[in-house]
Amino acid sequence: MKVQLSPSTTGFLLASITAVMWGVLPVFLKVLLTNTDAYTITAARFVFAAVFVFVVLVLGGALPKLRQVHKNSWIILVFGTLVLLVNYVTNVIALDYVSPSTVQLVLQIAPFLLMLGGVVFYKEGFSQLQVFGAAMLILGLLLFFNQRIPVIISSPDESLEGVLLVVVSAVAWSAYALTQKKLLLSFTSNQLTLVIYVMGGAFLLPLIDIYSLFTLSEWQWFALIFCCLNTVVGYGAFTKAMHIWDASKVSAVITIAPIFTYLSNKIAISIAPEIFIDAQLGWLAYFGAGMVIAGAMLASIGKRKIHSSSSAASG
Repeated sequence: MKVQLSPSTTGFLLASITAVMWGVLPVFLKVLLTNTDAYTITAARFVFAAVFVFVVLVLGGALPKLRQVHKNSWIILVFGTLVLLVNYVTNVIALDYVSPSTVQLVLQIAPFLLMLGGVVFYKEGFSQLQVFGAAMLILGLLLFFNQRIPVIISSPDESLEGVLLVVVSAVAWSAYALTQKKLLLSFTSNQLTLVIYVMGGAFLLPLIDIYSLFTLSEWQWFALIFCCLNTVVGYGAFTKAMHIWDASKVSAVITIAPIFTYLSNKIAISIAPEIFIDAQLGWLAYFGAGMVIAGAMLASIGKRKIHSSSSAASG
C-alpha cells in the first residue's frame, strides 16, 4: 500500500534533511582541513555540483543561454559569484580557528542580516515577531560569547579570528541572497546554480592545490565525497521544501542545524580528539545558544517576501 504524504509532512521531512546535512557538514569539512585547504575543498564542491546540475538541465532541455543575461546583469552575476565564494571559503577557514559548533551558531545571524537587507534595499516590512526574534537572537549571541570569548582567548586551539571569519561568511551569504533576487529574474534556480558554480570554480582554479587531493586518506576521501553530495542533496532538499511548503516554516526548521553540529562534533571528539575542539560551554552559553536558535526561528516565522530558495548559498 502506497503511503501518500501531505505537502506539510513532506516539506517538514525535506527541511529536516537540510538541517541535518547542513548541521553535520562542518565536522566533515574539519576532517578535510588536515590535508587540504578551503579553496581546494570549495572548488571540488563547486565542480561536483556544477556537473550534477548540468546533467539535470541537459536532460530537461533547460540549459541557460547567454542572451538570458541582460547587459547590466553581468556585474550583478560576477558580484554574486564572488560573495558566494567568500561565504564558502571563509566558512571553511573558520574551522581552523573555532569549533564547528561555534561556526554553525554564529551563522544564524545570516537570515537576520538578510531580513535587514530586505528592509534597506527592497523596502520590505519588518513584523513585530521578526523584531522580537532578532532581539532574542542578538541577546542570545551576547550570552553565548560572554563565556565563550574568554575561553577562546585563552585557548591554544581557538582564536577570535575564527568568529570574525564566520561573521564575514554570514554577511557574504546575505549579500548573495539579496543579489539572487535580481538574478532570478533572468534564470531559473537551477540555471543560476549552474552558472554560479561554473564561474566560481573558474575563479578558484588559480588557488587550488590539486596535489593535496592525492594525499587524502580513505576516510578523508569519504569526507570529501560527502561534502560534495551535501552540496547537492542538502540544497536540493531545501529548494524542494521551499516549493511545496511555506518559506517561513522551512527556515524555522533549518534553524535547528546547530543542534546537529553540536551532536556530531561531540561524536567526532570521541573518535578523533586530536582534530576536533570541544566548545567548552557553561550553562549560560548553552542558554544563549538556545536563545539564538529560538530567535532565528521566530524571525523566520515572521512575514518575509524575499525569495529565499538559495540553492547555492551558505557553504
